[in-house]
Amino acid sequence: MRPVPCSSDMDFGQSNLFGYIEDLQELTIIERPVRRSLKTPEEIERLTVDEELNDIERALYLLSSGQDVQGTSVVANLPVLMRQNPAETLRRVLPKIREVLHVAGVEMQLTAAVSFLTVLQDESVSIHTYSHSFLHIILQNLEHRDAGVSNAWLETLLAVIEALPKETIKHEILNPLVSKAQISQTLQSRLVSCKIMGKLANKFEAHIVKREILPLVKSLCQDVEYEVRTCMCRQLEHIAQGIGTELTKTVVLPELVELARDEGSSVRLAAFETLVNLLDMFDSDDRRQTVLPLVKSFCEKSFKADESILVSLSFHLGKLCNGLYGIFTPEQHLRFLEFYKKLCTLGLQQENGHNDNQLQLQTLEQEKKYISVRKNCAYNFPVAKLLNSGVYTIQKELVTLLQDESLEVLDALVGHLPEILELMINGGENSGSESKLLSIPDLIPALTTAEQRAATSLKWRTHEKLLQKYACLPQIISSDQIYYRFLHRMLTIILTNNVLPVQKAAARTLCVYLRYNRKQEQRHEVIQKLIEQLGQGKSYWNRLRFLDTCEFIMELFSKSFFCKYFFLPVLELTHDPVANVRIKLCYLLPKVKSILKIPTDKHLLQQLELCIRKLLCQEKDKDVLTIVKRTVLELDRMDISLDAFQKRFYENDLLDQEKERQEHLLLEMEQLEKEKQQNEGRSANINDKIFEKKRRDNKTSSMLAKSMTLSSSGSSSGTSTGKEDKKSKLVRSQSFSTQALHPKYSNIDKCSNKSSATGYTSSLSGMGKGCMLSFTDDSFRTRSTGNSGNATFSSSSSLIASRNSFNSADQKSNGNKESQSRKMSIKNRKSNS
Repeated sequence: MRPVPCSSDMDFGQSNLFGYIEDLQELTIIERPVRRSLKTPEEIERLTVDEELNDIERALYLLSSGQDVQGTSVVANLPVLMRQNPAETLRRVLPKIREVLHVAGVEMQLTAAVSFLTVLQDESVSIHTYSHSFLHIILQNLEHRDAGVSNAWLETLLAVIEALPKETIKHEILNPLVSKAQISQTLQSRLVSCKIMGKLANKFEAHIVKREILPLVKSLCQDVEYEVRTCMCRQLEHIAQGIGTELTKTVVLPELVELARDEGSSVRLAAFETLVNLLDMFDSDDRRQTVLPLVKSFCEKSFKADESILVSLSFHLGKLCNGLYGIFTPEQHLRFLEFYKKLCTLGLQQENGHNDNQLQLQTLEQEKKYISVRKNCAYNFPVAKLLNSGVYTIQKELVTLLQDESLEVLDALVGHLPEILELMINGGENSGSESKLLSIPDLIPALTTAEQRAATSLKWRTHEKLLQKYACLPQIISSDQIYYRFLHRMLTIILTNNVLPVQKAAARTLCVYLRYNRKQEQRHEVIQKLIEQLGQGKSYWNRLRFLDTCEFIMELFSKSFFCKYFFLPVLELTHDPVANVRIKLCYLLPKVKSILKIPTDKHLLQQLELCIRKLLCQEKDKDVLTIVKRTVLELDRMDISLDAFQKRFYENDLLDQEKERQEHLLLEMEQLEKEKQQNEGRSANINDKIFEKKRRDNKTSSMLAKSMTLSSSGSSSGTSTGKEDKKSKLVRSQSFSTQALHPKYSNIDKCSNKSSATGYTSSLSGMGKGCMLSFTDDSFRTRSTGNSGNATFSSSSSLIASRNSFNSADQKSNGNKESQSRKMSIKNRKSNS
């Protein structure tokens, strides 16, 4: 075959064209003959069944002369036959199935194991009849040469043991088990015996277990095959639960200690996991003298020679820490903490940012193992609460796990992220709230990095869960940090992400951030963006998300807040050109109506009714019109709550009243903070002026001293002039001090003192740096009756107006005081003259 020339050198002339065709013919795939699925007449005749046969006769015919697939279908249909005709099925069909199973293939064996278990669960026959008819078949197939088939029959037998009476179990299962567990039996027989003994330990009294079962257990724990020792070791947990604490301490614990030092790594791993699961059954002495040295040995060997235990050790770390809590010495506690830190960074780069070139390159299997270890460390991180005030020692590990490149690690950490962050920020029980963000300076970058990594991955469920958990951040960091680092990010996700659950999670978290935002200007900006970019957005998808956001607003905020800022923008979507938006709006309207109160919201109710009438009259889409009519009927059946409390709306009204009270509290607190800042600024200016006054006085005094050396006559005049200057400066300083001690600002202190007596300051201090109130809240005032639909800030303007009037009144009062003082000085001069 000739080499194919490049496209630039190809010559499609007639001389070369046939050469290329020959080459293409050589590359043609030769068709292979395909056998048609048609049946021969003989095969069709063999598969044909007489239609006049009943179910029992047809089953017997198919089991006798049919193919394997037909026999398997009969076995699968056995539970149905048992429900329809149990007597004939037990007498005729079941013996035939028993006969066929001796030579049946794997598929029929697996089907029979499932069908036998289904018959037991359906309770088609009594347990006595079942044990007489089915139990022997199950026991015969336990030692099938195929491991999958053997395990399937074993699972069926273990389920049957739960329902069998003790006498039947003892004669049919326990007595034959003594011979099946001997070393002379096959490996499969001994493995089955181990699992059966773990099940039987809970069926008999402790003395029977001690006499009949424990000798077999000890024998199998010393078996020559490591698979048998591993299997028996994993059953010791069930046996310990059956024999009680005393026998566990004297019989099971010594066996576990010996198995923990076994030469087989799988045996050591099984012993370690069994020890962890049985920690509750050991007293403090056993834990300190026996379990703790073994755990220490496991930790030391895991990095050196036995990495197979690392995954299990990291997974059971939570149970281990809780079980050994209070037993560690300070040195052991520190050593174990360092071990956990090492596990958190296992497989990652070195601290200097470079990989250790001397180490051999990690294999793919090692990388998977290391990821599993770090994932388990993230899953067990809530155990950090045991450190109490020393929780700060693993803050770096928290940041490392948040920034881990594997999303499996992040997903394991996200589940308990709120409690972890609260624990780390509070720093245990003895730390104050001042260490809130200062304790973890890298927390916010780590959180943003985690969200960005989840957003760029294909695992949207992890991203959704992460956004849901980020709603806890108002408890962790300040309002400004949330506003600048997270709030706008949530809005971007709503606008740009293509996964609906992720968008909804971001919308709800954004509403939570808006609820706890402490600055009115920032809240107003977010509200405007929600209305303009979502409610009035060009994409219908954004307008749909606006309606989702409005549902969250109604859930988290007070009724008055929604009516003031979102009621009219929602109603404007009745004119939306996209039918899906109008349909979603119709489903939302009953909830919108439920937040109205009469007579305060009477005008809003009229607006709602007007929009409904327009939809009924002008809607041309049939689907939308159908939903509109259904919505109208639902709205007519709804009752509107009144301004006064009603018994049927009592709980909802109380909740809404509390939300509104918290919103007012935030507004008042914001105003107090502004006035306090203004007061502090003025006092700083006063201090600067006092300092300038002292400097000028010192300069004046030095000049006066120089003038006194020049002339004595000038000194008297200079002295009188200096006195007048001092008097005038004293008057000015007094005027400054009176401004600094203005009654308006002294009222703030009175308010704070009064609130401290009533617990008001405690709620205010709780708001500092992101501490949450008992309810989600915002600082907007209640709406006025006339302007409830407009996003205005009448409350703040009224406060500003009142403050200006207060200042003008103060100025007038100060002017009157000065004129009166001047009049008094003139009268004194006249009387002296």
